[in-house]
Amino acid sequence: MGVDKVQSHRPGLFKQTNKAHKHGRHRSKGSISSDAKGKISVKTLSKKIKRDLNRDERRHQALQIRQNKRNEVLNKKRSLGGLEYAPFLVAVVPLNKLGDPKEVVEYLTKCDSEAIISKSPTGVTHICTPRFKQKFSFIAPSSDNELGVLDALKICDTVVFLMSAAGGVEEENLIDKSGQNILMSSFAQGLPTPVVVLSDLNTLVQKKRHDYKQQAQKLITKWFPDEKLVTLENESDGINLLRKIGNQKRRSVLYRDRRPHIYAEDYEYTADETGPYGTLKVTGYLRGAALSVNSLVHLPGIGDFQMTQIDAPFDLYAIEKNKNKNATGMDSLEKNDTRVLDRADPVKQESLDAENVPDPMDAEQTWPTSEEIDMAEQENKAKKVKKVPKGWSDYQAAWIPDDDAEFLEDNGSSDEESDQYMDAMSEEKSENSDQEEQEFDTVTESELAPNDEKYDQEMDFLAERQELEKLKAARTDKMFPDEVDTPLDQPARVRFQKYRGLESFRTSPWDPKENLPSDYARIFQFENFDRTKKRVLKELEDIDGAKVSITFFKSIDSLWVIFQPGWYITVHIKNVSQLLWSNFIKIDAPLVLFGLLPHEYKMSVINVVLKRTPNYCLPIKSKERLIFQCGYRKFVTNPIFSQHTNGQKHKFERYFQPESTVVATFYGRIQFPPSPVLCYKEENGKLVLVATGSLLSCNPDRIILKRIVLSGHPFKIYKRSAVIRFLFFNREDIIYFKPCKLRTKMGRVGHIKEPLGTHGHIKCIFDGQLKSQDTVLLNLYKRVFPKWTYEDLVVSIANNKEMET
Repeated sequence: MGVDKVQSHRPGLFKQTNKAHKHGRHRSKGSISSDAKGKISVKTLSKKIKRDLNRDERRHQALQIRQNKRNEVLNKKRSLGGLEYAPFLVAVVPLNKLGDPKEVVEYLTKCDSEAIISKSPTGVTHICTPRFKQKFSFIAPSSDNELGVLDALKICDTVVFLMSAAGGVEEENLIDKSGQNILMSSFAQGLPTPVVVLSDLNTLVQKKRHDYKQQAQKLITKWFPDEKLVTLENESDGINLLRKIGNQKRRSVLYRDRRPHIYAEDYEYTADETGPYGTLKVTGYLRGAALSVNSLVHLPGIGDFQMTQIDAPFDLYAIEKNKNKNATGMDSLEKNDTRVLDRADPVKQESLDAENVPDPMDAEQTWPTSEEIDMAEQENKAKKVKKVPKGWSDYQAAWIPDDDAEFLEDNGSSDEESDQYMDAMSEEKSENSDQEEQEFDTVTESELAPNDEKYDQEMDFLAERQELEKLKAARTDKMFPDEVDTPLDQPARVRFQKYRGLESFRTSPWDPKENLPSDYARIFQFENFDRTKKRVLKELEDIDGAKVSITFFKSIDSLWVIFQPGWYITVHIKNVSQLLWSNFIKIDAPLVLFGLLPHEYKMSVINVVLKRTPNYCLPIKSKERLIFQCGYRKFVTNPIFSQHTNGQKHKFERYFQPESTVVATFYGRIQFPPSPVLCYKEENGKLVLVATGSLLSCNPDRIILKRIVLSGHPFKIYKRSAVIRFLFFNREDIIYFKPCKLRTKMGRVGHIKEPLGTHGHIKCIFDGQLKSQDTVLLNLYKRVFPKWTYEDLVVSIANNKEMET
């Protein structure tokens, strides 16, 4: 009888190995590898094999990176102002009335005898200096039109601030009020590379010129700490000024450099034979980034338009050896020849649809029966109106008993009328005063003396009365923020039915899609605004890194054309209103063209951070008419203000107080930050810079909560419990607001336990004993939205006056 051989089990490669005891002794590499028994970690297997560089290879790699960065900086520097590129665009802006920018430009044209001088139809002076191998373009915008000066500074590479010493070297003579406003606005919107020039020193005594120059340098240091004053006394000073402009380090203005822009060297408007529109041809050097013929362009003061084609005309301001070359580098281009580079594709071209078209039938519904239709027709004859909270659906309103309904006529009362009760007693007084003023306007003043009558005609006493009431209301809101009196003539549960209490303002949930207004159906919203911004900017960086300016190419005479900044081109813009163009050419303003990034013509909810300036000391009420300049765009709107805080909910601010920072929210066109924001207010026919800031986001989901505070006073105090009065005036209101949390001005927290009697006395429990001088507060909140009051500022008139069409 045979005996079977027993075969033992042999563990494989994937045998489980339990964790060994940590004895604390050092383990060598050999012991670790022997314990592993050839097993390799999954992380090690999944990693990409990376070979370590040796010392020479690392040194060579660092050298290549350094050389590439150096070449990138040199190419960027050489691409501006060179003989084959766009010239330096320099704006000469005087800081006082005695400075003459045209005289300075004329002086620079005569300082170099070898320079080639030419002038464009729009007044741009071109100076080509063979000794520097550089080109310069000088413009002198009118100092009377402050917005026109700012439009010119948006696209300039260098700004020359001119100070005249003819009136003395005192601060008020060198930089007057207008000059200070231009400096503050230019700093806020993004200042290009500055140069400060002092002229008319020959009008001073020879012995005192050095002292005057030092005083002027000390004054300039307050505005430009790192800038050295440049004087213009002889021809060598003019050559040194050109050398400094061409060799100084450039300041980067991101919102300008990321978008294509053109300063018009020449333009031509051709009206259509039929219709009130026409085609505008803008000729100039392309600067900044790419310009696609299928994208949209913005003309400040005129509007946003589509393009039809882009041409390459003869460059009148190039040097002799390059005059017969167009933007594509092809020869044999005569003076009157123009080559078409590309035409717009209607399929790929961006549309001018700025708003969504809301569909009122886009909701859940069932098809009505014939009986329901007949019943609806009968109900329409006698309209039944129910008082329901705003935002309730028809299904919710149907649960209200019919006994509470009344047969009324639709008088079209708006939410603004019912919302008047929400403000403090000071606002109610201001309304009463407004009614008295309206009655006061009907009284004639025929018995006044002639001098008094003339004085009264020059003064606007109604505006002064309104400013006084606004100051009183703002002071009251600052001392007692958001406090309102509980109404006596109606129940508080009806008066404040739109409000709700929150356990915690920071952590309590609030659905951003709840009870949205109808205007939200007209706007566009990104799924993730920050991600879209990064994607758009990444595409721009990739295009710039590849030295390609747009995303498409066009074959011309078997050559591939790549649109790049620095070319001299003509842009054909279609559907420009004849009325707008006739109004624009009457004013002394520069014609500037900006190319828009994707989605930048769509409407959305814009949030900007604003900080008050010392120019205007009065408080600004929410929903007050203001003029904004956001990046390259100017518009008029009525924003609402909120606190600039972290979190998902932000408290509504009734007033924009002096020396404060808020977030302004309004409907506007989308822009990608960073974009500087300037806020103006019209006072006596002039624009006053009241706030500056930057674009925060384009987020319609920003929750802005308006708070009201109901206050009560302790009547009886017993340890942690107290009887509160004057908070409500009937028992039903106390029961309705019983779940809401209470707090006091001295930091106590409590809740309502039960009502006492029928006249509004409340028994409350707190976390500590109250003091007799303490005040009990009840916070209620509701979400507020901006009003659709957006208007593009289409035509700007000199002397800081605005005209909207």
